[in-house]
Amino acid sequence: MARIAALLAFVLLSLPLGGCSRETLLNGLVPANGYTVHKNLAYGTDPRQKLDVYTPDAPNPNGCTVLFIYGGRWEDGDKELYKFVGQALTTKGCVTAVADYRVYPKAKYPAFVEDSARAFVWLHTHAREYGGNPNSLFIAGHSAGAYNAVMVAVHPRYLKEAGGQRRWIRGVIGISGPYDFLPFTDADIKDMFSPEKDGLTQPIHYAAQGLPPMLLVHGMNDTDVYPKNTVNFAKALRKTGNTPEVVLYKDATHKIIILSLLNGFRARIPLLEDMSRFINEKAPAR
Repeated sequence: MARIAALLAFVLLSLPLGGCSRETLLNGLVPANGYTVHKNLAYGTDPRQKLDVYTPDAPNPNGCTVLFIYGGRWEDGDKELYKFVGQALTTKGCVTAVADYRVYPKAKYPAFVEDSARAFVWLHTHAREYGGNPNSLFIAGHSAGAYNAVMVAVHPRYLKEAGGQRRWIRGVIGISGPYDFLPFTDADIKDMFSPEKDGLTQPIHYAAQGLPPMLLVHGMNDTDVYPKNTVNFAKALRKTGNTPEVVLYKDATHKIIILSLLNGFRARIPLLEDMSRFINEKAPAR
């Protein structure tokens, strides 16, 4: 059964966008009860600068509030596809925002990081309106979204320019993120990051003292974003006095790791439990 579930999940995420597509099929597996969704809340003026907020019927006493940023190579993605992430985190009592952001080719680096920072500041400002706690605010992401989330936390500029402060981040959860992926080899990636010097686009470059707590998870069978990204980044963080937690899931691939948050697929990989534990450990005292 586990193999059948994994195959179905892989097929669902591999389907093309549009029409009766992967959104319809994936969302059909997501329970409709236990939470309320507040859709298409604008955190900026661009059509892509919108987010959905999932409010649990039974909130966690610590008020945990999470911004989740999806992946898609900074070229693709739709918050509608990630209803399963919002629902998963509400089962742990966390108010959860899933944000769209500007993507290539209409936008290049650092637009997608800037948008992630803006969405985080918006959530800090509006958390209490949706039952959350701005003092228990986390940022999480998968793949390219993990890159965005980590860059918001480690880069000295983008969060500040959005009107935020690093101390607002109780913790960062990076899922299968590219943190150390030089040299650029693909033409689209080269063009996407061309506004900045190559080395300055890498999260590993910004490892420094005093960064927020981080949970960095990766699948050992990930051939899209190699596990060395997490291993190397964690090593750099430790050298600068940080204590990131690293979890490497033995059999997980790039797609299966995020789909382990989908209802009915959580038994194989304990990602949701690891995220919840980390959040509860780093949230303010009750």
